[in-house]
Amino acid sequence: MEEKELLNETAKPSNFIHDFIDEDLKEGVYTCVQTRFPPEPNGYLHIGHAKAICIDFGTAEKYNGKCNLRLDDTNPTKEDVEYVDAIQKDIEWLGFKWDNVYYASDYFDFIYECALKLIDKGLAFVDESTADEIREMRGTLTEAGKNSPYRDRPVEETKELFRKMTAGEVEEGKMVLRAKIDMASPNLNLRDPIIYRVLKATHHRTGDKWCVYPMYDFAHPLSDAKEGVTHSLCSLEFENHRPLYDWFLQALEIPTPPRQIEFARMNVNYTLTSKRKCLKLVNDGLVSGWDDPRMATLCGMRRRGYPAEAVRAFVEKIGVSKAYSVIDYALLESCVRDDLNQNADRTMAVLRPLKIVIDNYPEDKTEEISVDINPNKPELGTKTVTFSRELFIEQDDFMLDPPGKYFRLCPAKEVRLKGAYYVRYASHETDENGNITVVHCTYDPESRGGETPDGRKVKGTLHWVNANDCKTATVRLYDRLFNVENPSDEEGVSSFADNLNPDSLVTLENCKIAGDLFDAKPGETFQFMRQGYFCADVDSTPEKPVFNRTVALKDSFVKKQ
Repeated sequence: MEEKELLNETAKPSNFIHDFIDEDLKEGVYTCVQTRFPPEPNGYLHIGHAKAICIDFGTAEKYNGKCNLRLDDTNPTKEDVEYVDAIQKDIEWLGFKWDNVYYASDYFDFIYECALKLIDKGLAFVDESTADEIREMRGTLTEAGKNSPYRDRPVEETKELFRKMTAGEVEEGKMVLRAKIDMASPNLNLRDPIIYRVLKATHHRTGDKWCVYPMYDFAHPLSDAKEGVTHSLCSLEFENHRPLYDWFLQALEIPTPPRQIEFARMNVNYTLTSKRKCLKLVNDGLVSGWDDPRMATLCGMRRRGYPAEAVRAFVEKIGVSKAYSVIDYALLESCVRDDLNQNADRTMAVLRPLKIVIDNYPEDKTEEISVDINPNKPELGTKTVTFSRELFIEQDDFMLDPPGKYFRLCPAKEVRLKGAYYVRYASHETDENGNITVVHCTYDPESRGGETPDGRKVKGTLHWVNANDCKTATVRLYDRLFNVENPSDEEGVSSFADNLNPDSLVTLENCKIAGDLFDAKPGETFQFMRQGYFCADVDSTPEKPVFNRTVALKDSFVKKQ
């Protein structure tokens, strides 16, 4: 049964992994701690990888140990240098630094020698059965498997056939090397697993040196051992593989073998992390790419403006457990909002502009208005924006016939312009279709800063932009990509595409930004007052500014459903 939870601010994370490590160190099993983060370079990292990264690198930091980045490049048909570079960039963005960069391919010679050792010990054999035959012989969870007819072939014959496989004399799919363990084991992973297959593909690092490549379950423990890993931290789907992990290390007489410890994966609702399905989203044009700000990839979150510190805070709040759970996306957004509230500079931008003209303000006058850079950091001081007779406000901030509790600009109410003056409606202009194009107002010159001689107060404060000192910008309003909590449950792209949130991207082309945003660098984040948190996009230029909404000021997704 799926457990869905939204962790609150007081939730105390647990970490049983550190308990196990403390026990190993106390008993002298290991004298130091070394971990590794071992992604396969066949795609981009996503929010689930963030948890593994924080656990692997964070554990090493806690014990003053080492954590290496090891790229699991055992399948050359799916891997690419592009993904290697992206993985390294994502880890550095999260704030971690590896001790060394290794590749599983660094150990291909060692792993191959281990395979020969298993053959010599009578613990591996070359099987000429087809993939379907091997699958059928494997048995089921309730029925034992059957021995391959090639299981007892002589050691020398197996060595010769394996040599032919290695020399490229065997076609793909004709032979595999299997470990000889126990076809009656209740754990299907121990039923003579395949450890090498023929694969005639050029490797991005070793070229055409190899025609055989090790399977992950064989390469993983041996790479850990060769590298000196003490604690191999894996997600929970590898728990049933641990007996095989330990069997290889024991059969090959590895001294001080590493210990595998499993933890629950991070599952976040309203997200899709399957590489296959994400690739279909990209290829079918449903998103703009792997770094689309609606994607659950780390590069997508970075482009959207999520601070790395917020992602790490999110992982820390979740904690480490072995229990399967689904975390509410609102918790991630809350962590992002909390971080940006403390750290993002404040500014004013108008997303859907409506011009106002202050009739009694001097036409040739421009003055500077001071606003706080960040009220949470008074040491940063203030910055100035210009104010003049013609301004832009939000279209929603004016109504001719408003409802009762409307405190923005309307014929019956006076409002304050942020940091400037009180203004009152005077008249308006319309186009040929009756749409309001300009609102005329009058201002009280003695109300600057919100103080008046008569002490009167207003309930509405509006943000604004000087119409004579602004730029037109594109603003992309991003929201969650899916309307269903678990899009991974949907079968095929056609069905989960039907569950896309139609409002996940709204593009506004005529937004107005103040002068302090003119030189915003890609990735810089801001709070647009009363609007939300935004960052300059990688597409942004001084001539054509582009901003992405990172997160709204409040969680409004549930209300919209």
